Amino acid sequence: MDRVVIVGASLAGWSLARSLRSRGFGGSIELIGEEPHRPYDRPPLSKAYLAGDLDLDGISLLVADEDVPVDWRLGVPAVGLDGTSVALADGSTVTGDAVVIATGTTPRSLPSAAGLRGVHTLRTCADADALRAAFRPGARVVVIGAGFIGAEVASTASKLGASVTVLDAAATPMEHAFGPEMAAVVTALHGLNGVSLLAGVSVAGFTSADGAVTGVSLADGRELPADVVVVGIGVTPAVSWLDGSGVTLDNGVVVDAAGRTSVPGVWACGDVARYPSVRAGGPIRVEHWTHAREHAAAVASGLLGEPVEYDPVPYVWSEQYGVMVQFAGFVRPGDEVEVVDGDPAEYRFVAAYRRAGKLVAVLGARIPRTFVRLRRELVAG
Repeated sequence: MDRVVIVGASLAGWSLARSLRSRGFGGSIELIGEEPHRPYDRPPLSKAYLAGDLDLDGISLLVADEDVPVDWRLGVPAVGLDGTSVALADGSTVTGDAVVIATGTTPRSLPSAAGLRGVHTLRTCADADALRAAFRPGARVVVIGAGFIGAEVASTASKLGASVTVLDAAATPMEHAFGPEMAAVVTALHGLNGVSLLAGVSVAGFTSADGAVTGVSLADGRELPADVVVVGIGVTPAVSWLDGSGVTLDNGVVVDAAGRTSVPGVWACGDVARYPSVRAGGPIRVEHWTHAREHAAAVASGLLGEPVEYDPVPYVWSEQYGVMVQFAGFVRPGDEVEVVDGDPAEYRFVAAYRRAGKLVAVLGARIPRTFVRLRRELVAG
């Protein structure tokens, strides 16, 4: 293998290139990215970058003095795949001995908001730049979706002086991730910080004037005035460019435990990949920062002829209203949860989840030592 083409120049794609070089791969690496920027870290886009505390250089994934030779093809998205040949939007084609799909995800949008100024999603630094300009003091901000992105954006908008309301269709937002008891603890951070959370509501549409959003209409008849709307209702895998390629798609790019797709010579890693997991009880797709980096390293091993069976314990963290929340594992309905350290009322706690007496997940805030100990126990099985 002399030439690797990586489609996607964010964390997973860049981590793969770094892993290949660190393990001695001396061939050509072509890194294709839709954005014009070299790889940067996305988690700060809803936090420090959005708040203006970091600039683009401050979130760069490139390490000073680190030598990772790659051929950059930035600002030109991939539009098709034929075997190990990638067609680009500028009409050119790039061919490798191996192609790795690392295109990540695309934010879901609401069709009823199409074309309205003031309605935003958050995925890129350009999206964050637009939001920062809109989050002026006193601006009326409605965030649709109380997941990690929505909660983090609401926290930052509030910090910047906006008046914020968060909406979520679930009666208990984040219940699928943390279970009902601990989800209620985490989402209570909104109210404690002056942000209104309306749960169990659905959006019926939007009001507007001169092409700009003026409010959000709820299915129960209420209307919320809004200068800015942020849609944070999840993401979809960025796979439309793979139509007709022969790559098996099912909620992402289907891969085996080593990262191989259904097409010889084509691999996938990161948020876009759906891989088999014994720990999860079936195929899963994970959208967390740690997974993107670790899966890239595993796929690098496979490309270099040493495939590994990838099935880690997922880990995610979120910073909201100055509180760092960490979570590892899988929660299912019926799992027993116990606070084993600290006090949730003080947002300094660690909770352990067990299924038939076995540790299956751990949630923590501001007690890192206990969280790390239980996470190690969880990984050890």
